[in-house]
Amino acid sequence: MALELPPLPYAHDALVPYMSKETLEFHHDKHHAAYVTNGNNLLKGHALENKPIEEIAKASFGKEAGIFNNAAQVWNHTFFFDSMKPKGGGALPGELEKRIASDLGGVDKFKADFIQTCVTQFGSGWGWLVAKGGKLELMKTPNAENPMVHGATALLTCDVWEHAYYIDYRNRRPDFVKAFLDNMVDWGKVAQRLAAAK
Repeated sequence: MALELPPLPYAHDALVPYMSKETLEFHHDKHHAAYVTNGNNLLKGHALENKPIEEIAKASFGKEAGIFNNAAQVWNHTFFFDSMKPKGGGALPGELEKRIASDLGGVDKFKADFIQTCVTQFGSGWGWLVAKGGKLELMKTPNAENPMVHGATALLTCDVWEHAYYIDYRNRRPDFVKAFLDNMVDWGKVAQRLAAAK
């Protein structure tokens, strides 16, 4: 099978009180799982069936919406869940902090701008920190779109589809994104991705 559902890298209740066990049960076990199932059904017998997920997403973008939407959402969700850890947030590793200072005006400005990026994504979508052309940038994408189809390397994402936060935050998307940055992000993982992107 081309698409797989990785287990969460932590227990369902590991991000409480910032993200509830119920949210992760719905988000990972139902929404994420459905993208895997639907994507694999669409890929049966297709030339892309056993290709790497990144290749499936890039090849189907703008051409085969069903395959792209499901494959990209599997990738996006796996990346999102892997961007968090229990007792996350806190200080950023040195090299990441330096790059954010030079490219995005410092950590406080970056956080404020990241929240704004996520909040102003109309409807469903994603807010991203990316590396592109040797620089860090913020990006927002609708629905299943992600940076790889725009020639950028994802370093961090926040899911702003309502199912990512509505159980815990109702319509308070800014509060969710702030809690994500301050208490859930695995900045060490973001720094590793930055180092690999060079």
